[in-house]
Amino acid sequence: MKLPFYFIGLITLFTACTEIQPELPKGCEEPTMPGDHMMSGASLIVLGTIQDAGSPQIGCRKACCKDLYDQPNSDRKVVSLGLIDPESGKQYLFEATPDMVSQCHELGNYAGPGKNLPDAIFLTHAHIGHYTGLIHLGKEAVNASDIPVYVMPRMKIFLEENGPWNQLVHDQNISLQTLEPQKPVMLSGQLSVTPYVVPHRDEYSETVGFIIHGPNKSALFIPDIDKWERWETDIIKLIDSVDYAFLDATFYDGEELNDRDMAEIPHPFLVESISYFESLPETEKSKIYFIHFNHTNPVLDPSSKARQTVLEKGFNLTQLHEIFPL
Repeated sequence: MKLPFYFIGLITLFTACTEIQPELPKGCEEPTMPGDHMMSGASLIVLGTIQDAGSPQIGCRKACCKDLYDQPNSDRKVVSLGLIDPESGKQYLFEATPDMVSQCHELGNYAGPGKNLPDAIFLTHAHIGHYTGLIHLGKEAVNASDIPVYVMPRMKIFLEENGPWNQLVHDQNISLQTLEPQKPVMLSGQLSVTPYVVPHRDEYSETVGFIIHGPNKSALFIPDIDKWERWETDIIKLIDSVDYAFLDATFYDGEELNDRDMAEIPHPFLVESISYFESLPETEKSKIYFIHFNHTNPVLDPSSKARQTVLEKGFNLTQLHEIFPL
């Protein structure tokens, strides 16, 4: 028996629709979750280790940068930590850096399917590498809705009174939450974040570090400070009170920037920190993870003597993608 022509056409169309799936445009596919990224407990993830202006840094023609313009190093992301809490299904970002787009993506991969934005952001201060990533939350980009951003009082005023940041506040892309020195912010029954004011160049805001308390371990995060001796708080006691200490290591020594007055950009030189902490027991030194490396810092070179010296002294150099259970 011959089938009518129109019936044959329907069968052909049905077969084609079931066998051939339309291809999504590149970049629109559903993201896949790498299995080894899933966390079994609260953890910190290192999302960036470099000083505010990145590496290579604009205008730099020194050996530390010249090859990176043509061959970028994907590990050179501006300093940031991510916090994952599988129990609550929430994720938190420390610092809103110029690399925030890729850092949020990576944090979401660790947090689980459907997690594209952090549940809250904690900012240390108003220098370019630590807050300017907030622009990606505005209507020109993701047009976020009321993401809590934890800041100190001066930082809150700065964001409320200056564009384009005040547009984020006005449009309710972000919801500013005021921090108080040494008063914990409870994220859940097992997680809290406590700010500590540190001395730094406070042109627009205060500067803080954070202690992040987990159910089993805690971490100190101080990416920027002037000098350890200028701080009223005893850094040795703070290190003793935590399991990990991520500490400012912007410059290795005072010889790196021969075209800048180092007094205008004070940080603890790595050689100073090594001397300051050298008498600590090995168990205490092993807690220290130096971070926030300037593009000129020789420890970024895996073969450098400076890097070898830091490691031989019993300290650590923070690496991108490192995971620290809490």
